[in-house]
Amino acid sequence: MEIPALQGLTVDPSLMTMEKPLKKHEEHESLRIGVPREVANEERRVALAPSGVSTLVANGHAVYVEEGAGEQAHFGDNQYSEAGAELIDAPEDLYSHADLIVKVGPPNEDELDLLKEKQILISALNLGGMTPDFLRRLMELRVTGIGFEFIRDPDGTFPLVRMMHEITGTMAVQIAGRYLESNEGGRGVILGGISGVPPATVVILGAGVVGEWAARTALGYGAHVIVLDTDLGPLRVLEHYLERRITTVMASEQYIRQAVRSADVVIGAMMSDGQRSPMLVTEDMVAAMTTGAVIVDAVMDQGGCIETSKPTTHSKPVFRKHDVIHYCVPNMPSNAARTATYALTHVLVPYLIRIGEVGSINEALWRDEGLRSGTYVYRHHLTKKSLATMFGMTYRDIELLIASGI
Repeated sequence: MEIPALQGLTVDPSLMTMEKPLKKHEEHESLRIGVPREVANEERRVALAPSGVSTLVANGHAVYVEEGAGEQAHFGDNQYSEAGAELIDAPEDLYSHADLIVKVGPPNEDELDLLKEKQILISALNLGGMTPDFLRRLMELRVTGIGFEFIRDPDGTFPLVRMMHEITGTMAVQIAGRYLESNEGGRGVILGGISGVPPATVVILGAGVVGEWAARTALGYGAHVIVLDTDLGPLRVLEHYLERRITTVMASEQYIRQAVRSADVVIGAMMSDGQRSPMLVTEDMVAAMTTGAVIVDAVMDQGGCIETSKPTTHSKPVFRKHDVIHYCVPNMPSNAARTATYALTHVLVPYLIRIGEVGSINEALWRDEGLRSGTYVYRHHLTKKSLATMFGMTYRDIELLIASGI
């Protein structure tokens, strides 16, 4: 049966939904982002996973990835190309294509030669190996340098640092447990003990993020855990979170000496934001430790907090000093390259999108507190007081520089 009222029905075009492309922010800038292959210090991570590249490309940005950049994190070139990246076979070509370089470690000498004037560089700084010459070179090039160690969210947390420190703290205990074994020259004990045999004693210096995750992991193994810090507040917080299953101690010289002497494992996790790690354990304390004990200095990228520590590599990770095994690899998360790459991607991509949305790095620094706090060189000025103090250099306040248009 026909319904006359519907016969010949037409729709007024003015009432129809019109498909239109989503209007971009009027200040949106298409960034050219370069992701080089890491070559320094046996670095296995890559700054962006293919999933991050896909998100950036979908937001209108061009991403250039050096061939083989993700190989050691098990991300193939084909995954990057499928995500929309353009693969570049030579690092010099990649640097010349990009106006923003995002990488894991700071540029080495060869990479510094590839940087272009006024380029944006986002990477770790690794304060333990930082030199004033490196900073001066960036300033000469008028590079805007943003360091992972300094990027801070509005709530006061350092998201990139926190994620890498969670990985570092977890790995520190796994590594220590391996080197305690007899075939590695250790004491021949297991962290958790067994029925009738007491667990190993793990002493952790520092109640920050590295110390927290080291403590969580050591407790998971069943170890006896002692955490020392120079600040009572973090010790209270950690003791509360871990339901008093750890022993917390103020890090006076007396208590450090006693704890280190009785330890099967000492994990150096003491650090100060934006500064070199404080030296808490002296050589004579190490000399008093039990033969075959293990030290994992998990803050070597910040200079280390144990006097006998010296940087080691993934290919030669340990040395013995006073019959104590020392593991002092600065970039420990590199050995969990895939996990660490995803962690970096999750934090970095939103910042990169924000830079593009506001149209320029200057405007991004003005509007975004996290990026602004992360900036250590801007144009030809050093903008971090802690670095200026460390190297006896002058610095300028980043907010004043941006406001003045220098």
